Amino acid sequence: MTTPSPNSGFSSLSLSDKQSVIELPERLTVLEAVTFKDMGEDLCQQDQPPQKIVLNFSKTKFMDSSGLGALIGIYKTATKQEIELILESVQPPVMAVFSMAGLLDILKINAAPEWSEESQPETHPSVNSKIKRMLDIIGALVGLLITAIIFLPIVIAIKVDSPGPIFFQQTRCGWLGKKFKIWKFRSMCSDAEALKKQVANQASGAFFKNDNDPRVTKVGRFLRRTSLDEFPQFWNVLKGDMSLVGTRPPTPEEVDSYQVPQWQRLDVKPGITGEWQVNGRSQIRNFEDVIRLDLRYQQNWSLKHDLTLIIKTVTIIFNKDSGAV
Repeated sequence: MTTPSPNSGFSSLSLSDKQSVIELPERLTVLEAVTFKDMGEDLCQQDQPPQKIVLNFSKTKFMDSSGLGALIGIYKTATKQEIELILESVQPPVMAVFSMAGLLDILKINAAPEWSEESQPETHPSVNSKIKRMLDIIGALVGLLITAIIFLPIVIAIKVDSPGPIFFQQTRCGWLGKKFKIWKFRSMCSDAEALKKQVANQASGAFFKNDNDPRVTKVGRFLRRTSLDEFPQFWNVLKGDMSLVGTRPPTPEEVDSYQVPQWQRLDVKPGITGEWQVNGRSQIRNFEDVIRLDLRYQQNWSLKHDLTLIIKTVTIIFNKDSGAV
């Protein structure tokens, strides 16, 4: 089994052949999360694994998306090995993370008495910024007004070009992996999802891209080149699922393939635009480049930086090389 370093804050105790306990540190971020995932999975994969693994969260006051990703990885391994996984003494900030991620009904959790559903998780200052949220609401209202103006001609063009619905909706993962429905004007044929396996993926890693995707319609290519297909996402911003500026919103299938460090990109809300949008998204082929841009956004975040990215997006929106998400 992985042996934690003396300063890692972890300790592991086998109470019997049937039960092992892992005590977690005060903070569970990317560095600790890698150790956490290794310890948990090593326990599960022993020649004679315990029947029950107890994760003691009594000291843990902060947990970000990386810790969440490590826990989900351990849970999947334990379930496959038919090992019972129990979370003990989970503190309110961590319970808030589990609640946001929709895990309260999936994991066996014994919460600390102070837990209340009103508790809010903290992962990144941008998420709790009231000014950023105000800008999102104002921007979303302006965007929805523009959407209303362009709605009729786009609807007619989509309907004339190909049969099918006006809108495309897809499940994406937002802050802390919370699932939501993203909305776009349909730019592909109506059976695009069923045909996806027949299209070659030109990207490497946990996302999909094909420059000459045959599923994209003629009108769809125009909508994507001008980013008009993205305008319904202003509704997602108004609801709070997304922000005007953030990281690229992944699909659940992409998140399922994440390694622990890659979960860091879920520490902020996804955005209509972001670093990936203004730094040649059509040329990005490697998922590690997506991660690099997403983490750069988190490190450099400020309201001024958000405004700068919005202005850059407007200036390049009609660039023929801008491509689609």
